[in-house]
Amino acid sequence: MSQDQAARPHAREQVTLHGREIAFRHVAPSGPKTHPLPVLLIHGIGSSLDTWADAPERLAAEGFRAIAVDLPGHGESSRARGDYSLGSLASTLRDLLDELGIPKVHLVGHSLGGGVAMQFQYQFPERVGAMVLESSGGLGEETFTGLRAATLPGSELVIGWAINERTLTAASWVGEHLGRIGIRPHALSPRALETVSWLSEPDRRTAFLATLRSVVGPRGQRVSALDKLHLVEGSSVLIIWGDQDPMIPVHHGRAAHEMLQGSRFVVFPGAGHEPHLHDPPRFADLVAAHLVEHGGRIGD
Repeated sequence: MSQDQAARPHAREQVTLHGREIAFRHVAPSGPKTHPLPVLLIHGIGSSLDTWADAPERLAAEGFRAIAVDLPGHGESSRARGDYSLGSLASTLRDLLDELGIPKVHLVGHSLGGGVAMQFQYQFPERVGAMVLESSGGLGEETFTGLRAATLPGSELVIGWAINERTLTAASWVGEHLGRIGIRPHALSPRALETVSWLSEPDRRTAFLATLRSVVGPRGQRVSALDKLHLVEGSSVLIIWGDQDPMIPVHHGRAAHEMLQGSRFVVFPGAGHEPHLHDPPRFADLVAAHLVEHGGRIGD
């Protein structure tokens, strides 16, 4: 599946939680065996549940109930002003699981979603089985320069002025022509340009910046989970990274793996920030195998 195909919107269900509309997808298990714990997929900043493409269907084919969510301020979830901190996002996911009658889940978090997953595990450890961290935030200070710049005062006005149909069309044209000669800057990829296009809408821009500033500052990532990793059972954690990640360096994942005794660390050669789109079958197979290994944790 191409990245353009992955960007196509999926149909959502919605629930209202404390006045906020939260959108999600639910894919029932379709494999010969049904595993006891569902899988909750948590996307990154500026993205949506559509980033997972057919990963929910692939996991469902392995017997898992798969749930992908639009975090508040993203996708089709509410973009109202409010608290967009990791703690608030984790609590929203807890409330969603309560609404769905799900006491315990496996967590799969990409980028910001990895930070949310670790925060969820810290706040509600009894509700987590295994965890997959993909290109995760919260494991070091370094991050993409553009994200750090967006946290500066006045960035709302700059972004609103700079992003319009003309500039997006020009950026897409440049990205396409560079791609023809083998140069593929992440900032000009279809996925990145789709994210940027959302920022032309004032309410999306406000929610994006509120979320970003809760975890990133001008010097880099402001929130770290490193001091809490000792609370996590290492063998329950799978860490996946692309060796060409331009957003968060791969050595963050390697360092976390070394701190989490018994964890598994897998690098996707040639992959950028989204290994799940670089090689969807391999990603789904790795996640399913890891969750099967830890599927008996319900009731622990």
